[in-house]
Amino acid sequence: MERGSVTTPFGRRAMTLGMLASQIAAGDVPPDRSVDKWKLFRSLCEAKTVIGVSDRSLAVLNALLSFYPGSELTGESGLVVFPSNAQLSLRTHGMAGTTLRRHLACLVEAGLILRRDSPNGKRYARRGRSGSVGEAFGFDLSPLVVRANEFSTAAAELAAARQSLRLMRERLSLCRRDAAKLLELLRESATSVDWEQQQLRYEELATPLSRKASANDVEAVYNAMSKLRSDLANQLEKLLNSAKLDANDRHNGRHIQNSEPDSKSESEPSLGKGRDTFSTNPLTYRIHGTACRPNPSGISALTADEPPARPLLPPPTISRHAPQVPLPVLLSACLQIADYGPQGRIATWKDLTSAAVVVRTMLGVSTDAYDDACSVLGPENAATVVSCMLERADRISSPGGYLRDLTARARRQAFSLGPMVAALSRARMTAGTALAS
Repeated sequence: MERGSVTTPFGRRAMTLGMLASQIAAGDVPPDRSVDKWKLFRSLCEAKTVIGVSDRSLAVLNALLSFYPGSELTGESGLVVFPSNAQLSLRTHGMAGTTLRRHLACLVEAGLILRRDSPNGKRYARRGRSGSVGEAFGFDLSPLVVRANEFSTAAAELAAARQSLRLMRERLSLCRRDAAKLLELLRESATSVDWEQQQLRYEELATPLSRKASANDVEAVYNAMSKLRSDLANQLEKLLNSAKLDANDRHNGRHIQNSEPDSKSESEPSLGKGRDTFSTNPLTYRIHGTACRPNPSGISALTADEPPARPLLPPPTISRHAPQVPLPVLLSACLQIADYGPQGRIATWKDLTSAAVVVRTMLGVSTDAYDDACSVLGPENAATVVSCMLERADRISSPGGYLRDLTARARRQAFSLGPMVAALSRARMTAGTALAS
């Protein structure tokens, strides 16, 4: 077929500059160039928003490509297809004639196909004696071959943009999760810090985005959420620095099992050797494994195994919230709590209560449960319980529930801290003896 001349459309359809430019570009197709028509069609489908064609127009183009013999579009065999409207309607699943003509016009305007109209506007081909097509009138597919690289590049750019948007949404989701958990930790760990402003910032940024939000919109929300996450992390870091914690990594991530909080007996092994017991009676104190009890007569009872001891005067009346266990005894039984005290040590009850607040957060005990324990046991005794729970963290499956159970028993006056501390001291002495042997 002769390609050097420009053809105009049949009937009342006017010639446009776009048609002329498409025909000039189609005349530059190298004869040896070939393109896989179905790969080209997939690129067109991916880049349809850039090209400016609808899915119905692409369905008509798919039908036109199906009339081209072979899978490779090449200029050597001619690129004109000439199906009738009836045949096109069948291959477009019964598309109406008026709709079919409208979408053919859209393909021509988009520069994807050219019209090669015959003198009477019909589509047909003249064949030679050998049966090969000599000249054909119909739709020329040459623009597809000329613009193949353009279509594949547009499809690749759109695919990269979609991937970038998907990754940005994932980063925003992770950042939102981090900010939510850091905000919850700040709210529970530092009640004196003004966290309400941060809460308002988070609620404003956590509003769900539209499904059609652009990459720029998602990136803007991500940058704001990332700034909020950094601010929360800085506040928590300042909280840790103010307490001057020197926590050891070995305390993190312990597996906790139940330590039988429902046990009816509070009697546990003592601090000393043999069969001595650790008494929680405020009138009884243990000195180097020896129990000393005040004698009303003022004369101490002597035994063969017990050295003389000075009579102990009855201590003053102890309130219900007074510490039940001396601080040195507690620290000798619970060594780990010192790591969470100011400057890595505990010297006073105030240091112990400060360390207990950090430990209860690490164990996952809620603020309500700890406040309830403080109101029933007193701040010092509640901190003592948390210190003992830290020592047995690997045996307590639910620290919050365990503390609530102990608080309920203390409210019924069915719980004492002495046996708990004595059991820890006994276990530590046993472990030390085993290691020495």
